[in-house]
Amino acid sequence: MASSPQYRTIWLSDLHLGTPQAKASFVLDFLQHHEAERYYLVGDVIDGWALQRSWHWPRAHNKVIQGLLRTAQSTDVIYVPGNHDAAAREYDGLQLGGIAIQKHAVHTLADGRRFWVTHGDEFEGVVRHARWVELLGQWTYAGVLTMDHWLERARRFFNLPYWSLANALKESNEQAQQFIATFEDAAAQRAQEKAVDGIICGHIHRPQMRLIDGHRYLNTGDWVQNCTALVEHRDGTLELRRWIPKETEGTIATEASPRDGASGHRRAPLHRPAEG
Repeated sequence: MASSPQYRTIWLSDLHLGTPQAKASFVLDFLQHHEAERYYLVGDVIDGWALQRSWHWPRAHNKVIQGLLRTAQSTDVIYVPGNHDAAAREYDGLQLGGIAIQKHAVHTLADGRRFWVTHGDEFEGVVRHARWVELLGQWTYAGVLTMDHWLERARRFFNLPYWSLANALKESNEQAQQFIATFEDAAAQRAQEKAVDGIICGHIHRPQMRLIDGHRYLNTGDWVQNCTALVEHRDGTLELRRWIPKETEGTIATEASPRDGASGHRRAPLHRPAEG
């Protein structure tokens, strides 16, 4: 008898397939080693904005899409489009290759808590004139991500741990931190309006677990800078996971946020499961 998936639910967002910065190989490795009964794709899976400017679609990006479509043949996969793949919102309520498209969703955890699932660009109005990306400028931000890409390759060559220049700049900018906090507050306010226990979103590329005015704010992060996903354990416990494959060592280095309700962080190596 086949064993059950180790997770009840997995949320992924902001893959930005179609851009050179997308960590498609990391996503593939994550999906290979993590299985769930249900998957949510929380927007910006394909970067339609970037593809309109120039075509970039390597084999790894195609493999991610093919893998998700195969998963949808036997498992629930719900796609909540974002602003970079907003064209998919026109197909709200329909299925594409077995993947259900929904503008928003409500997910009930195993412990009974209910969460509003949305990409998060609707909260951008509160920070529209103050996003840290706009502070640096779109071209500067693109340049930083390009530098991130080459730095990541160099660090892997020298067997150094993953590090993101874009994240370092974001974390060191006080205005950026304030703008992110304003976004998070607006998202938590939506959870209150929807009479749910919390909200799960993406969009700002900042993985986070916070309790704001009695409502849980969860951001899945991204697969451009942070390489993170949100998972639900079988008891309803939520966990943010970072997944950085280290092929030269044959191990996976993970940085998991604490279980829901805890504080602090932990880092732990996770060895690849034996094949067969």
